[in-house]
Amino acid sequence: MNLSKPGSPQKLQHAVPDTIDLNQFDLPHAGSSIEWWYVNAHLQNEKHEEFALFASFFKLAVGKDATTGKLQFAYSLTWALSDLKSRAYYRDSLLDPCAPAVGLETLNKGKLTSDKRMQAALKEVLEQNQIPLPDRLAVNSAEVDWEEFNIQFEGNTIAAQADGSYQVLLVDKEKSVSLDLIFHPQIAPVKHGDNGQVLGTGGEDMFYYFIPHNAVHGSLQLQGEKHNLSGSGWYDHEFALEKESTEAEVEVNLLHDIGWNWVSLQLNNGYQLTAYDLYDRGDHAKSEGRWAVLIGPDGTAEYPTVFEFVPVEFWTSSKTFMEYPVKWCLNVPSHQIELELKASFPEQEFISMLSEPAFWEGRIDAQGSMKKKPVKGKAYIEVSGYNATHTMEHFLKAVTKATRKAVNVVLPKEPSDEKFISMVASMKNSHFLEGLSKAQFVEQVVLPIREIIDRGGKSWRSYAALACIDLVGGNSQPYLNWLAWPELLHTGSLIIDDIQDQSSIRRGGISCHEQHGVAIAINAGNAAYFIGQPLLLDNSISDAKKLKLYEVYFETMRAAHAGQAMDISSFQSLMDEVAVHGNADELVKKVLSVHRLKSAVPAAMLARLGAIMGDAEMESEDRLSNFFESLGLAFQIMDDVLNLKGFEQGLKDKGEDIRAGKITVPLVLSMERLNADDRRDLWKGVKEKPSNHDRIGELIQVMDKCGALKASEDLAESLVDKAWFELQRSIKPSMTSVKLRAFSWFVLNRHY
Repeated sequence: MNLSKPGSPQKLQHAVPDTIDLNQFDLPHAGSSIEWWYVNAHLQNEKHEEFALFASFFKLAVGKDATTGKLQFAYSLTWALSDLKSRAYYRDSLLDPCAPAVGLETLNKGKLTSDKRMQAALKEVLEQNQIPLPDRLAVNSAEVDWEEFNIQFEGNTIAAQADGSYQVLLVDKEKSVSLDLIFHPQIAPVKHGDNGQVLGTGGEDMFYYFIPHNAVHGSLQLQGEKHNLSGSGWYDHEFALEKESTEAEVEVNLLHDIGWNWVSLQLNNGYQLTAYDLYDRGDHAKSEGRWAVLIGPDGTAEYPTVFEFVPVEFWTSSKTFMEYPVKWCLNVPSHQIELELKASFPEQEFISMLSEPAFWEGRIDAQGSMKKKPVKGKAYIEVSGYNATHTMEHFLKAVTKATRKAVNVVLPKEPSDEKFISMVASMKNSHFLEGLSKAQFVEQVVLPIREIIDRGGKSWRSYAALACIDLVGGNSQPYLNWLAWPELLHTGSLIIDDIQDQSSIRRGGISCHEQHGVAIAINAGNAAYFIGQPLLLDNSISDAKKLKLYEVYFETMRAAHAGQAMDISSFQSLMDEVAVHGNADELVKKVLSVHRLKSAVPAAMLARLGAIMGDAEMESEDRLSNFFESLGLAFQIMDDVLNLKGFEQGLKDKGEDIRAGKITVPLVLSMERLNADDRRDLWKGVKEKPSNHDRIGELIQVMDKCGALKASEDLAESLVDKAWFELQRSIKPSMTSVKLRAFSWFVLNRHY
């Protein structure tokens, strides 16, 4: 999906009134290597309920016939229906049968995604001749009659009609949605850009024209109900300026370096306006081209060179964690146009490997003034490449940013009176707060927790529940603030853990008990376990689900405290025995049990919460829980390894566990690999809790040389791989599962 979209190359003259002169256009070749046809429409049914639609048919050259030298094409169709009353977004993307092969070829060239882990995760899917949901793989390629301009693609149609109109037929049987619409062009086509020439999103030279005023009528079948529709529509066509005989090497490029904002606006005073900004995705301030076209009621086009198209309000997707503009200011000073453009509803994100990871395209409502007179309008805006999360590092930073926002909602530093009540009790029991000072509560409870959270940290736990909602077919967006819950739980455990371990540093700052005193820290740490509970006081969650969520949560709390008890008591006496005889099987189990109870079980709990909210089958819920348990366990094993190898950017001192005399997985596995003298020397050295860097380095070298670090890494990898392949039996490949698989490798190969 790209900047531009629909029309017929050879038969366009049959699709518009005879009075329209098309001789000005250089029409495309059937062999043009890149080509888009696009429509959007603003529609009403008999009850004046509003719907909006966009659809784009995309043709891309993917190779050449070895015998004839002619280009070979792949086709795709993307479309979405916005139901403004229910704020529902029905999207569909249909890809050519060759998409897995083309995707593999593209990945092998280092394109499609720049993240090596995402590349590997996508390959696992594509090598099975599948594509990740929500994209669908067509059984047969599109059938295109260039002479009559008739495109047929798995029951979908874009075709010129004998009366000069276009039929657009779109079908998604899985979602019970279909549209049959007729577009009647009302004015002559208009050239975009420099006499029709624009820069394509992959850097290609393109020709771009559009018909901004179309009368549209037809029908919609939605969830078994028929709607007769009428309204207005927009029509675009763009194609590469290449000849069929070109000898240029065809280069598939699905990962563009250019992002864009594009708008098509129909005003109630008879004017239409389109504008776009192309920009470098690595530097939004670097323009790659921008155009605006204002079309009058009579079809006359003007090209103002100065305009503002500025995003002013944003929305975060819980599926991709991309932050999209959902409100803009569009100003054209030369024509005294000042408009505010606002999304009819934010959740109009289109996830597809065609524009990895996603783009936003949705219905917009416009209001403002033109020549000092009030004006309103309806528009479509497409946003691609804005704050895109193309690497796992960028993705996790985006998750962390969204988590901080969620924490600020759940645990604000300056709560309203109503929020203050919910943080302590409930409206029903608001009298509990009589005599309680809000300022004192914030100082004694909120700030000690927020100080630790606001220093940053690993927010991957927060992503678990939301990812699992989506993995089993649910919708995580209403639960974006649930990101705060795992962060609060984890922070509470850190505060208590620091007290019990007498640690003075946490996340690069003074630990909570050192800063506020032990009493306040204990209270704040325990409060963090429960202060997120109001998130469950949601009337949309059934009592049966709430009961399951509470049961899972409190089972996790019991397990985590059992693990902490084992960690405090340590296993020094058993380690003394292992250092003598070298049989470490029992000790390995005990060390792993601490990791499991303290870290893995909470991660598994979050996965189970998401599965419950997504209405997963029990088998899927169990396998998701097992995968995240394995992931949490692997995370802690790798933490033990990194403590010896050293963390990126010096986030922790190398060998900190040795300095604390801590019994870790690499230390225990060393006992199985060393002779009796070396075992005793290693354990004696760790037991002494050395502070000398040279001595610590010697002990680390012993563990590394005997293969214990590598064995620990192998153990972590085997746990994750086994759980992943079990999970695959219960979920369909999707962009969420691809990201989760990539994240599992990120955990295993992390350096922080």
